[in-house]
Amino acid sequence: MSEREKIAEILNVIPDYKIGYVLAYVQGMAADEEADDLFCQRMMEDYENDPDPDKGAVFSLKDCEKEWGIADV
Repeated sequence: MSEREKIAEILNVIPDYKIGYVLAYVQGMAADEEADDLFCQRMMEDYENDPDPDKGAVFSLKDCEKEWGIADV
């Protein structure tokens, strides 16, 4: 039995007065995923559309530590 089938089976025994709680929880879970996906998609689009010619530059950890003043800490 799949997890979706198990959930459907459990829903059949939950009293009607508790279904609202389940619905709110599931809607919240779906909204969070959708919001996260949209946020990540926008971040990627912003990066891809950024005209900065150095946007793909790669820096070593050592170089970053030196620039940030935390080398050999």
